[in-house]
Amino acid sequence: MTRLTSSAGPTAIDRYLHAEDKGRLIQSLKAYLSDRRFDGTSVFSKRYSLEQMIAFIVQHLLSSATESLGPLPRRVVAGRPVHFSNARDESDDAFAEGRLRSALQQGGFEEIVFEYEPVAAAYSYERSLTHDELILIGDFGGGTSDFSILHVGPGVRARGRTKKDIIGNDGVALAGDSFDRKIIRNLVAPRLGKGLEYPSPPDKVLPVPSWPYEHLERWHYLSFLNTSKNIEMLERLRANVASPERLEAFIHLIKGGLGYQLHEAVKRTKFALSTDTEALFEFNCDPVTMSLQVTRDQFEGWIGEELGMISGCVDGLLSATGVSPADIDHVFLTGGSSFVPAVRRIFIDRFGLPKITGGHELTSVATGLALRAAEEWPRMSR
Repeated sequence: MTRLTSSAGPTAIDRYLHAEDKGRLIQSLKAYLSDRRFDGTSVFSKRYSLEQMIAFIVQHLLSSATESLGPLPRRVVAGRPVHFSNARDESDDAFAEGRLRSALQQGGFEEIVFEYEPVAAAYSYERSLTHDELILIGDFGGGTSDFSILHVGPGVRARGRTKKDIIGNDGVALAGDSFDRKIIRNLVAPRLGKGLEYPSPPDKVLPVPSWPYEHLERWHYLSFLNTSKNIEMLERLRANVASPERLEAFIHLIKGGLGYQLHEAVKRTKFALSTDTEALFEFNCDPVTMSLQVTRDQFEGWIGEELGMISGCVDGLLSATGVSPADIDHVFLTGGSSFVPAVRRIFIDRFGLPKITGGHELTSVATGLALRAAEEWPRMSR
């Protein structure tokens, strides 16, 4: 009997990419915390709850930290989004936080404090200040875009933080992953057969079903397509479309489990469009080799709906708190999608370029959580 083992972080991805037997690579677990319908999944016929899977990651993290630092107290300040992905109301957010707390407890932590991720980013930014400021933080993760308005600075730290220092928080359940999905939908999926038509007796012409391509937009859903029933359906369609090589490539992608590699190619293209007005998307999916030019204008058109929702959330937060753009001293943007020029323009248009700042975009939240822990348990900090 094969003993199941787990890995986490970069080690897990490296093992997945190089193993002959791929096992299961599971990502974006936090996105399911508010979904009451999703309580777990089966891995090689063994059932694991969502909390157990998150706990595996926590245990690996604790083990690595203990190896480097020695025995650690079982206390943690954990980041959370203002609104969890797919949360419809406050009860869903509370439900998600409860599941995350349970996962952290199963992972080995006994005392748990939650902090909003944009607030944590504010603590990281605060280290550079020599005077107090009223700031707006924009934190763009994979599944959520979160915003906070708060007072920070040496004077705030000296007198001690209070709840009144945080003026307001809000967020929307979309960010980098949503941008990636639009690239898949508009650039990649048509090269894999989306939009093709096939004849249906006696005299109809029907489009290839769209639902498999909806799975394609989330790479970890691709495994759900790898069933004999689905493959047989795609093979029947392949025999009746004008460009059969496109569906053949889609079948190859599914059978080969190449979803992760495809989405990494998409992310590289998105990152390139943050610095250049054009980028080349490249991906080999035999028998189709994709080498497709895409412009920043095209990309920004694809994500127009998401940009509108982000803009609306920022404006709503300003309105709800009674804070005007003139009241804000600086806007600190963090997270991978903060580099997207169209995202930055949302804030430049409202606050002006001189007020926009950033730095350590991929680590500021983690740094801020550590600083928050040092304030929470000063005797334990080193």
